[in-house]
Amino acid sequence: MAYANTCPLSQRQLLDEFFMEHRAQVLAIAAFLDRLDRSVDRNAEDDFRLRALRQTLNVLLEEGPERAHRVQLLLSDHTSELLEVRDQQGANGAPLRQAMQDGGEQ
Repeated sequence: MAYANTCPLSQRQLLDEFFMEHRAQVLAIAAFLDRLDRSVDRNAEDDFRLRALRQTLNVLLEEGPERAHRVQLLLSDHTSELLEVRDQQGANGAPLRQAMQDGGEQ
């Protein structure tokens, strides 16, 4: 493991200090997914953002280092070419252009 012993805190210290904060974040994600399941119109099952979010949840369950890095890559646009015209004001939080190339919905 490339990053073994690079955190100055023990696992117990990390749990004691940060468990409740991350517990709340996990509950927020679970509540968001529940709301998606209860939506009156299930019109986003192929949405690139939902697909990316589901992929990141699988990464979180994997063993090994660099989960944050892998999640960041899943939620990032990897294109580097400049656009002739800006396609929108803000970020999407997932690779929109790749989704469009793959024929997915926005």
